[in-house]
Amino acid sequence: MTALDLGSPVGVVGTGTMGQGIAQVALVAGHPVRLHDALPGRAGQAAEAIGARLGRLVEKGRLTGAERDAARARLEPVGSLAGLAGCGLVVEAVVERLDAKQELLRELESAVGEECLLATNTSSLSVTAVGGALHRPERFVGLHFFNPAPLLPLVEVVSGFATAPAAATRAYETARAWGKTPVHCADTPGFIVNRIARPFYAEALAVHEARGADPATVDAVLRESGGFRMGAFELTDLIGQDVNESVTHSVWRSFFRDARFTPSLAQRRLVESGRLGRKSGRGWYAYGEGAERPAPHTAAPADPPAHVAVTGGLGPAAGLPKLLREAGIEVRDGAPDGAGALLLPGGGRLRLADGRTSAELGDTVQFDLALDYGAAGRIALAAGEGTAPRTLAEATGLFQALGKEVSVVGDVPGMIVARTVARIVDLAHDAVAQGVATREDVDTAMRLGVNYPLGPFAWGDRLGRGWAHALLTEVHRREPAGRCAPSLALHRHAHARDATEGSAP
Repeated sequence: MTALDLGSPVGVVGTGTMGQGIAQVALVAGHPVRLHDALPGRAGQAAEAIGARLGRLVEKGRLTGAERDAARARLEPVGSLAGLAGCGLVVEAVVERLDAKQELLRELESAVGEECLLATNTSSLSVTAVGGALHRPERFVGLHFFNPAPLLPLVEVVSGFATAPAAATRAYETARAWGKTPVHCADTPGFIVNRIARPFYAEALAVHEARGADPATVDAVLRESGGFRMGAFELTDLIGQDVNESVTHSVWRSFFRDARFTPSLAQRRLVESGRLGRKSGRGWYAYGEGAERPAPHTAAPADPPAHVAVTGGLGPAAGLPKLLREAGIEVRDGAPDGAGALLLPGGGRLRLADGRTSAELGDTVQFDLALDYGAAGRIALAAGEGTAPRTLAEATGLFQALGKEVSVVGDVPGMIVARTVARIVDLAHDAVAQGVATREDVDTAMRLGVNYPLGPFAWGDRLGRGWAHALLTEVHRREPAGRCAPSLALHRHAHARDATEGSAP
């Protein structure tokens, strides 16, 4: 099945931000586009707005004047659904209510031809349920664009329970012909991105609720250590706290209140107070005129230790000894086996976060996971009640000697980046095991849909087969509500053996 022919008109119903964006994408790709909106005059206004944006593309050198004029000539507002007859594809982008979408689709089905592909841009509703109103749901598919649709490359092509493979393939090839990067996805709550991204928000909120760190510090650690484009608190302020919470609740309810997707009371209170983020002028941060962003907690300068000794393997932090030597700190060899740690001159230990608390490890400081310890601009440290002040000072000075800012956070199991990444990796394995998408499509979706520095599988491979499972197992023992319990899919992956390793005894 090939992409929709360029001569075939594309219909868009609903002319809000997403509807206009989808129409612009199809228009620039070369299709005639017909716009419809239930409110009189809205389709004409949307056509004018799209035309103005095409003009700005000419100013930026992305379209020629002739291409703009040709595109405008292909754009037609229509006053009724009957005006969509003859379209090869109609995408609905109306309000996110199941009843509204079903009623529209029932009318659409009688207005368009037998071969017309019908699609929904829903981000939170079941594609299967939306298509349940149709007599022929096999020609119905989800086409989930990301906002702003003309700029963001990802499109989730979602197959409902009754969607025919040929319909999904045509939708996929059409999106690709439009210059997008499509991924196939089964109809699951949240699809790929909104399902697997939940821990990015949930773990930041959990750390905050446990009084492990303030929002500014959590965000700084996620950006400067984890390599994420934005921190969780600033990103939810950008999305809108009400929108982000609504998606979280939708996924949670759709999974029958699965503990892994539990919403946050702290975010609920923020929404109840009307602090919705940038659009209301205040969320986790203030955005009014003259408002200043609070600074993350940053430790005062401390003297670095003259030497450290390495014992055992450091896992994802294996590159630290080389960085320390380059910074002029003597690195001695300790015991080659046993738990991986850096032994500090004062007798304390510095360990990579492994899901336990520092309090149970004696005179120990834990440090958080970093995407790249060489490039990271900030490292989070956590000390327990048994940690000597000298040990924390030596650990702080050690990372400062590497040119890092240091944030000392509360003694939360798994810290910030480590628990977040482990949970993202876990949900990715779980989704693939349930047939939601392939590993490759999951990694593509998370990189392009939410700008993760690595896809979950690429990240998990870098960290090691058993790393995420081991960390989440320890976190779950200390927070047994179930949110951080590793999935069966991750358990199987952690305990699998490559064929070259032979069978387990």
